[in-house]
Amino acid sequence: MNKLLKFFTPYTVHILSLVVVAYAQVSATLALPDYIAKIVDKGIMAKDMGQIYQNGLMMLLLTLVAGILATITGFLAARIATGVARDVRLAVFTRVESFAISEFDTFSTASLITRSTNDIQQIQMATTMILRMMLLAPFMAVIGFQKALSNAPSMGWIIGAGVVALIVMIVVIFSIGVPKFKLLQKKVDKLNLVTRENLTGLRVVRAYNNEQREQQKFELANQDVTALNLFTNRLMVVMQPMMMLILNLSVLAIVWFGAGLIDHGTIQIGNMLAFMQYAMQVIWSFLMISIVFIMVPRASVSANRVAEVIAVQPSITDPDAPVVLPKSTAAKVEFKNVTFKYPGAEVPVLTDISFVAEPGQTTAIIGGTGSGKTTLINLIPRFYDVTEGAVLFDGVDVRQATQHNLHARIGYAPQKSMLFSGTVKSNITYGNQKASASLVEQAAAVAQADQFIRTLPKKFDNEIAQGGANVSGGQKQRLSIARAIAAKPGVYLFDDSFSALDFKTDAALRRALKDTLDRQTVIIVGQRISTIADADKIIVVNDGKIVGQGRHNELLKTNRVYQEIARSQLSDQELESLELANGGHA
Repeated sequence: MNKLLKFFTPYTVHILSLVVVAYAQVSATLALPDYIAKIVDKGIMAKDMGQIYQNGLMMLLLTLVAGILATITGFLAARIATGVARDVRLAVFTRVESFAISEFDTFSTASLITRSTNDIQQIQMATTMILRMMLLAPFMAVIGFQKALSNAPSMGWIIGAGVVALIVMIVVIFSIGVPKFKLLQKKVDKLNLVTRENLTGLRVVRAYNNEQREQQKFELANQDVTALNLFTNRLMVVMQPMMMLILNLSVLAIVWFGAGLIDHGTIQIGNMLAFMQYAMQVIWSFLMISIVFIMVPRASVSANRVAEVIAVQPSITDPDAPVVLPKSTAAKVEFKNVTFKYPGAEVPVLTDISFVAEPGQTTAIIGGTGSGKTTLINLIPRFYDVTEGAVLFDGVDVRQATQHNLHARIGYAPQKSMLFSGTVKSNITYGNQKASASLVEQAAAVAQADQFIRTLPKKFDNEIAQGGANVSGGQKQRLSIARAIAAKPGVYLFDDSFSALDFKTDAALRRALKDTLDRQTVIIVGQRISTIADADKIIVVNDGKIVGQGRHNELLKTNRVYQEIARSQLSDQELESLELANGGHA
């Protein structure tokens, strides 16, 4: 919670101005009952029309001033609340962007969306209410109580009794309501999770005719949120009639006991009316506080949830004194005795990995499912940090460079192709905003994406939907590869990026890569033997360990794991053809 207080610091001047304006507004508002007393006692009772007009005019002026000040109060409160919400939202988004992959295991995507939207909206609404009402209420309560006692000291106990009754009611209601508000936000997280899962997997849901099952899951989550919302709202609804009951009983007590005092000549009618107005203002100030308290419990829960995200310290950070990676056209990547274990895991995923990927060469990594291929390649851009050993980039440990400097030297095509809403061109130039039109076309041609781009109505300016929903899997992969090529890095990482391509396109793409990226370091993770057979070096991984290194023909003769993978995919005739094609490497 304290983490969020710093977001109010830039608005200190605005808040101080708001305090001054609020005090002036309360002073103007609470001056009105005095003039009511004067009109009654000095005007009506004394039958002096001059006093009535004079005091009435002052009341009109004070009302106008109070109205203007109230407008300024609302403007300042809205400005501060929206500014704080904007800054908090930016801080949450920035923090999430700095998360390592392991941090996303702590917060689900649905929870992060709720915290970035609904929770921050709750903070904004509560801030507005606090600044508009909570600043007015203390001034109104203190000044109003003082003025009320100056008019009828003997009836001060009525105000005290009303305030105590309000406080007791608020404490009882909120002791029940606060735990429910905490649970409510978790229920909203669950509802978001079910909704997002259903929308993301819509094709699978329809393919298996499970619409009714998903509807039932959503209905269950929706009913949980609805039931809890109804409970909390019903609990809070009780406050309004109870508050009005206490207010009206206070007014009744003032008239009842005030009439007796007037009858005994202790106070005048104007004093009783002024006391009644001040008493209503004092009690109303506590009503305003209680209205704010309706929002504060839920907002405090939201504030804690947002603060949890901001307070997370990313596990992967830049060094205090970073080493700048050399600006060579290509870079040597070296793994030195690398062991990696996921956070909380007992067994390492990778053990004692050592190899070198040389500039101007293609290094391929192959292995069975779950052998650790993708984890291995993710250590190069520091998506994870090694547990033991080191990953060297041109002789520099990647942990000694800034992430920005490291990522600027890498072109990355992930295993699961991801496109962003925009155009074909904006997706290809995502890693190189200054890429020329010729570079974009060249990258598309190398990635074999120009074939389908030419068929689009607007060519490179054709719209791409969020996540690439309006293109096929193979088209997404080719655009993802084109994006990596257009970045013009020193090292290219292709994490099983050819799996959705047919064999003809795969072969054409690899030939184009070999012709174009003859100086750069290329590292390919592949599942298919045909994809990696012509690589200069093939790393065979099994159960997180390197069990073989060499060229295709060498491994096919000497490495059992590679032989098993090859024979599970290709016939003897196809293997013989590959052997002949790579005969120069034997």
